[in-house]
Amino acid sequence: MHPPNRQAARWLTVPNALSFARIAMAPLAAWAVVTGRFEVALLCFGVAVVSDLADGPLARHSGQSSPAGMILDHAADATFVVTLGVALSLERVLPMLLPVGIALAFVQYTLDSRLLAGSGFRPSRLGRWNGIAYFVVEGAALGALVTDNPAGLMPWISALAWMLVVTTAISILERGWWTWRTTSSAR
Repeated sequence: MHPPNRQAARWLTVPNALSFARIAMAPLAAWAVVTGRFEVALLCFGVAVVSDLADGPLARHSGQSSPAGMILDHAADATFVVTLGVALSLERVLPMLLPVGIALAFVQYTLDSRLLAGSGFRPSRLGRWNGIAYFVVEGAALGALVTDNPAGLMPWISALAWMLVVTTAISILERGWWTWRTTSSAR
C-alpha cells in the first residue's frame, strides 16, 4: 500500500468540508430564488451562515487552520453571496452591481493576498464589514420574500444594497491604493 497523499490529506478536513458545502449550496439557493421557492433559499442561506460561523473556530480549535483553508473559506463566502446576489438581482430585489462588485473585490483580495504575502499588509476593515453586510442584505431580502413583505422592507433593503455597492467600490480602491504603495515601496 502507498502512503496517503499528504497534500490531499491537508484538504480533507471538516472545516474545508463546510466551505465546500457552501460552494455546493450556492446554485441550489440561486435556483430556489429564481423559481420562487424562497423558503428553500432561506434554508440554504441559514445553513451557509451557520457553516461560515463554524468553520473558522473549528479549524483553529482542531489545529486544521491553514492559509489555503482561509482562502477556501473566503472563496466559499464569495461564491455563495455572488451566486445568491445574481439570483436576487435577476428577481429585481438587489442591484446587479452588487454581486459584480463582490466578485471584483474577491478577485482583488485573492490576487493582493498572494502578491503581498509576508509583507505585513493588513486587510481592509471596510472590506471585512462589507463581507458581513453582504450576508445581512441577502438574508433580509430573503426574509422579506418569504414573509411576502416586499413593499415594506424592500426600500430599506435596496438602500442598504446601494450603500454596499458604494462601500465595496471604496474598499476596492482602498485596497488597490495600499497594494500599489506596498509594492512600489518594496522596489
